[in-house]
Amino acid sequence: METERTYIMLKPDAVRRGLVGEIIGRIEKKGFKIVDMKMFNLTEAQLREHYAHIVDRPFFPEVQEYMMSGPVVGMILEGESVIKGMRNFMGPTKYLDAPAGTIRGDYSCNDRENLIHGSDAPETAEAEIKRFFN
Repeated sequence: METERTYIMLKPDAVRRGLVGEIIGRIEKKGFKIVDMKMFNLTEAQLREHYAHIVDRPFFPEVQEYMMSGPVVGMILEGESVIKGMRNFMGPTKYLDAPAGTIRGDYSCNDRENLIHGSDAPETAEAEIKRFFN
C-alpha cells in the first residue's frame, strides 16, 4: 500500500470541550503521522468553499454559525490508507450510529456538533490541504 496524505479538522466543539489532546493522542496511537498542524478560525469564504455542496441548503447558516463559533485545529496526516483509516476511526456522522471505539462513538453528543472532519478521497484531501494550508 502507498502512503497517503489527508486533511483532518477538529471542529469547534472538540476544542471547546477540551478533547484536542485526547483525539490527537488517539490518532498518534493509531499510527498515523501528523506532518503539519495549526489552530485557526474559519472565515466565511473558507466555509462557503469547503461546504460548496450544501451552501444553498436551508440548514447551511446553522452549519456556518457552528463552524465559526470557535477555533478549529487543522492537521495533515500521512500513513498507509490514512484516508479510509481515518474515516473508519472517526465513525459515522450520526453519533448514534457511531460504534464505541470511534471518535464520534466515544465523544459525540449530537449530530450537529460531531467533533471531527476528514477528507473522503485523495482528490478531496489534496483540495482541502491546499485550502487550509496554502
